[in-house]
Amino acid sequence: MAKKLTGGAFVVSQTRPEEIFIPEDFNEEQNMIASTCSEFLEKEIFTRLDEIDAQADLGLMPRLMDKAGELGLLGTSVPAAYGGFGMDFNTSMLVAEVIGAGHSFAVALSAHTGIGTLPIVYYGNEEQKARYLPKLASGEWKASYCLTEPDSGSDANSGKTKAVLSADGKHYLITGQKMWITNAGFADIFIVFAKIDQDKNLTGFIVEKSFGGITMNEEEHKMGIKGSSTRQIFFNDCPVPIENMLSSRENGFKIAVNILNIGRIKLASAAVGASKRVNALSRQYAGERKQFGVSIGTFGAIRFKLAEQYIKTYATESATYRAGQDIEDKQKELLASGLNEEQSKLKGVEQFAIECAILKVHASETLDYVTDEGVQIYGGMGYSAEAPMERAYRDSRINRIFEGTNEINRLLAVGTLLKKAMKGEVDLIGPAMKVQQELMAIPDFGASAPEGFFAAELAHIEKLKKAFLMVAGAAVQKLMMRVEEEQEIMMFLADMLIEIYVAESALLRTMKLESRKGEAAVRKEMLATQLYLHTATEKIGFCGRQALQSFAEGDELRMMMLGLKRFTKQEPLNVTKMRRELVDLLQKG
Repeated sequence: MAKKLTGGAFVVSQTRPEEIFIPEDFNEEQNMIASTCSEFLEKEIFTRLDEIDAQADLGLMPRLMDKAGELGLLGTSVPAAYGGFGMDFNTSMLVAEVIGAGHSFAVALSAHTGIGTLPIVYYGNEEQKARYLPKLASGEWKASYCLTEPDSGSDANSGKTKAVLSADGKHYLITGQKMWITNAGFADIFIVFAKIDQDKNLTGFIVEKSFGGITMNEEEHKMGIKGSSTRQIFFNDCPVPIENMLSSRENGFKIAVNILNIGRIKLASAAVGASKRVNALSRQYAGERKQFGVSIGTFGAIRFKLAEQYIKTYATESATYRAGQDIEDKQKELLASGLNEEQSKLKGVEQFAIECAILKVHASETLDYVTDEGVQIYGGMGYSAEAPMERAYRDSRINRIFEGTNEINRLLAVGTLLKKAMKGEVDLIGPAMKVQQELMAIPDFGASAPEGFFAAELAHIEKLKKAFLMVAGAAVQKLMMRVEEEQEIMMFLADMLIEIYVAESALLRTMKLESRKGEAAVRKEMLATQLYLHTATEKIGFCGRQALQSFAEGDELRMMMLGLKRFTKQEPLNVTKMRRELVDLLQKG
């Protein structure tokens, strides 16, 4: 019996290892695509990083995009009928992962193939697709996305850019200011959001640079991703033919939200790729750098960092491709139900908006951790622009702001889950009530330990889910509709939810690998999984306590604190010994 695909339902249901996709499932063709991307980075990007960042040659990035277009890297998600490859969702994620190690180039390519092209793929009419998609897929035209304004960042729908119908009724005249626009300096096509008359919601438009009425500031000077073009754009009665309205009037905010969901999970895969590269460079440097007559990779303090870099990256990667395949499978399910291809793809991603938000947060924070420790492993050279960590450190920071800040995404993950529960799409109430009943019951201290490979860890994950349900259920019961206004509590709940999803994903991946290769062959993955779960449990316990203490008191608080302690109790591990073994295995390759 096929699993029922429902975003957010992981917290109240059990998933079997064979039900998830893991990176090791990619076939030969997909791995060849990844190799093509990797070779492109080695040949065209890593040899030019300083030149790209300097922006002395403003034509360099467009030329590199042209070369990527020749390899088909700009048409991964464009249907074959319009000159693209029409790759499935996880294959496009794999491309995003490998290219994600490409610093500023990765940002330019992602903006073009994602938020610049996908609105037309998903919302364009037949004439718009035929006109624009072939040129975007080849790289002949470059794309950009104009949503953010000086006074509307996270509150995107509050934008002030206006679109006024011309006297002859043939054009919309767009006037307004957009800022932080990636690829602005060389884009031929802009996806622009504006309000018509006194509309409450935005409307989307496809704007060609050649339409006129468009001016720009100079390139922004940024902390990182210095080689990506970022400018302010001013539209002054820019005449846009009425047939260039994207989708329907006032549907622009929905377009923006749905495209951002895709951008969030694609950002996660890109962050995984960047994390892998930094971890590999860190291990290489730790093996080569000598102090006190020995390699620094033999020092416990450094080995701790190398292990944690790998552990966090492994777990994040596991969760990212699990969600990617769930989205792909949901899209196929919707297509089979009678929806057309575009609607199926959009609703498939929308169904897993919670997971997209979770992964955006976790992957960007994993990359920040990995790069920060990378700088530390390199020591003084980590701070030098002559070594790779300085650029990696600066470039990583934007990812916690891109595609909606991590704070917004934390609120979104929990808020969306609660809304799904109220609509009956995810049954949180029933499981939460069962947890409350369990709290009142006497614990079964005589219960036998689960048997089988990682059976105890699976049982532990289920207890962590009970911890979340207990805290979230109590918060909703106590605060009712005001719970979403209590942002600190929502943040703690979000972190509990994130850690459950990522820890479970790592565990399921390792179990699936073990079923294929045997326990001895997956020792490295086993250690990473156990260590990640151990740390995740501690964080879930901490966040649960902080949340409970924010709204409960007296006997109620004491009872739930005991329940939380029961659900987050874990057997002691010699984590130092385990990390040392993990690094030994990593150094052996």
